[in-house]
Amino acid sequence: MKRAVKYIVLHCTAGHPTNTVQDVLAHWKSIGWTKPGYHLLIDAAGVAHRLAKDEVVTNGVKGYNVISIHISYIGGVDHDGKTPLDTRTDAQKETMEFWVREYKKLYPTAIVQGHRDFPNVAKACPSFEVKEWLKEIGL
Repeated sequence: MKRAVKYIVLHCTAGHPTNTVQDVLAHWKSIGWTKPGYHLLIDAAGVAHRLAKDEVVTNGVKGYNVISIHISYIGGVDHDGKTPLDTRTDAQKETMEFWVREYKKLYPTAIVQGHRDFPNVAKACPSFEVKEWLKEIGL
């Protein structure tokens, strides 16, 4: 059943770009999550891994998950492991654009924004300015 989606939220994993999907899943398990944080997780090669069906509510943005779809790329920090940095590969950007466009077809009134663009979020995620990127790709 299709949910009422008001937001398409873009994320980074806030980890090293060489992390794997298994690394991300293990982290969530270690903090006690039983559901994933994102619907789609894009690896460095640009492969989108489906972590949850769109109908499933995930753990992307506290207080907004029921009305959101979450897309993340693996990476988002500098080599020091903590400084926010847009580490998206060209392949990740292409895949992210593809999925944003697909979700906008399904949910044309949904607002595309970054995790950090929600109220009371003290994170740099997704480590790039979503509104600027949307302008660059013509959305």
